[in-house]
Amino acid sequence: MTEFNQPISGNDLARFSGPNTFMRLPQATNLDGLDVAVLGIPMDIGTSWRSGTRFGPKQVRAESAMIRPYNMATGAAPFDSLQIADIGDLAINTFSLADSLRIIRESYAAILTNDVIPVAMGGDHSITLPILRAIAAKHGPVALVHVDAHADVNDDMFGERETHGTVFRRAYEEGLIQPDRTYQIGIRGSGYAATDFTEAQGWGFRQFPAWDLWHKSLAPLGGEIRREIGDRPVYVTYDIDSLDPAYAPGTGTPEIGGLTTPQALELIHALSGANIVGCDLVEVSPPYDPSGNTALTAANLLYELICVLPGVAAR
Repeated sequence: MTEFNQPISGNDLARFSGPNTFMRLPQATNLDGLDVAVLGIPMDIGTSWRSGTRFGPKQVRAESAMIRPYNMATGAAPFDSLQIADIGDLAINTFSLADSLRIIRESYAAILTNDVIPVAMGGDHSITLPILRAIAAKHGPVALVHVDAHADVNDDMFGERETHGTVFRRAYEEGLIQPDRTYQIGIRGSGYAATDFTEAQGWGFRQFPAWDLWHKSLAPLGGEIRREIGDRPVYVTYDIDSLDPAYAPGTGTPEIGGLTTPQALELIHALSGANIVGCDLVEVSPPYDPSGNTALTAANLLYELICVLPGVAAR
């Protein structure tokens, strides 16, 4: 019988001590036997406004020490079902965005030679493009659930074609995602032109602006997306700025009028049973939230994503 890794209990070792790993799980130096690899990508050189996401993985790990192993709302018991460990941070080149994106793609290609689901803590949203390049190389074009305040479909930013605001145009152009199974949820805010969102609709992207979701449960929407995805491989990318800054002020490009944390939970819960082949949580910038609440929220959303991965049993 497999002995699954378990988070260190707060009754065995005080939560303010112990290893600085996600949920105080064991840290792994190789991927042998793992089902899920949690990793950090501490990078903010792809951002266009407020920096600081290089500190995201460290604080998300710190705040995750409060999370217990069983999901009381859904009954999910991920640590009784899957072998999960924290494999540390990728060694990006903090002076070069292009080189960092190469490092991420090559690192993910190596990770995906194993039968493991990578769960990443960003880092700004530019990390998702090289991740998708590696994911698509293994699985083919994937369905995409993209929860964000921004569509991130700019053609370039300051002449650069690979930034946190161009990710999903590049992913579409490179055939990394299935356009008719790409869902952008929570987008909002001001824009440069009326076509900022609508151009991607022409590619086949389905968009659900935040203003159409105000005061609504996201369980029906999540269920609809889950049914449409079917058994296709799907990647989930969760930008913390999808939440209203009242819930998550510690981010680089905040936009008012966003999702609530209950809506975020409803959406993730509805994805249970989907063939999720990877996910990330990006854009946590601790310097803009000294309380730590943004990182605490991010850590819990990552935990909820782990709870809906394939193979997780309920108790």
